[in-house]
Amino acid sequence: MSSSIKDVARVAGVSVATVSRALSGVAAVSPKLMARIEAAIGETGYRPNLSARRLRSRHSGTIGLILADLRNPFFTAVSRAVEDVAYQHGLRVILCNTDENPDKEAIYLKLMEEERVTGVIFAPTRQTAQTLDQRDIGFPLVLIDRVSPHGKQDAVVLDNSAASAMLMEHLHAQGYRRIAGIFGNASSSGIERHDGFVAAALRLGVEIQAAFVPPQIEAAQTEVRHLLERSERPQAWVASNGLLLMGVVRAVRAAGLVIPEDVAVAGFDNESWTELVGPGLTVIEQPLEAIGRTAMSILLERLANPALPPRKVLLGGRCVVRGSTAALAPGPQVDAQVSHADSILHQAL
Repeated sequence: MSSSIKDVARVAGVSVATVSRALSGVAAVSPKLMARIEAAIGETGYRPNLSARRLRSRHSGTIGLILADLRNPFFTAVSRAVEDVAYQHGLRVILCNTDENPDKEAIYLKLMEEERVTGVIFAPTRQTAQTLDQRDIGFPLVLIDRVSPHGKQDAVVLDNSAASAMLMEHLHAQGYRRIAGIFGNASSSGIERHDGFVAAALRLGVEIQAAFVPPQIEAAQTEVRHLLERSERPQAWVASNGLLLMGVVRAVRAAGLVIPEDVAVAGFDNESWTELVGPGLTVIEQPLEAIGRTAMSILLERLANPALPPRKVLLGGRCVVRGSTAALAPGPQVDAQVSHADSILHQAL
């Protein structure tokens, strides 16, 4: 004979209503109580009818997590943090990978409506972010890593402009006065990091080149090769995410250059491989776990109080300095007299 929710409540020593709340995911349940209920479910063999519950409720006790590229360790780490918090609150997670494709984003947003999710954490492309306010979305939405230009959705992001400025100030202090940057073209984070790069260059009196490319290793590698062929070689390169950083390293090596003797390299995302390239790469380390946990916290607060105004949480990054940006040795190529007024701005956009 099949067991019922009453059997689960009896074994767990709680009310039927408590078990129902725990399984629905709509109300917060302590990890200790959730563990008792899960143990009782295992002991009784109870199998909840999820389809029937969805028909009775506006929500499924499920969180949607729509990410741009799961090959990017940034999103892998953030998804782990989201899942940890969701589990603590008795919520399941549906994970979708969009490959920075607006068409796939639209499909997955529609899927979330059909699944009657409780809420969604979303890393949208710039194209989709610009139209979010025009969409009829029937669930709370928290953006991560990227923001909507209108700011009508909750968001948790790195302070991208400040992080780029941190890298530029470090390179400037190390003696670099001719710096090139590669930035992702699919998201608001790439634009914000570019803006911080440019603003810092103007303030410091640094000559720069900048290019926007798709957030792919091969795209960065191709663009760096082209820039090396058609212009004076930069003294340093900055890449706006881990995939682009790897593309820069590959292109520099293919050109027969040595890091940092011939060119300095720095970028975003403190991935494990960055310690192993040459003397190690200088990077901006993002607070990955904090991004995921903060996004879940905001989503839970939004569920509890839908009338809260939209919030944008800016988190700080940390500059991890390694040998790839060693101080530039004095020589003819270093012009210590470059002034703010004489700095030249080249943007290959």
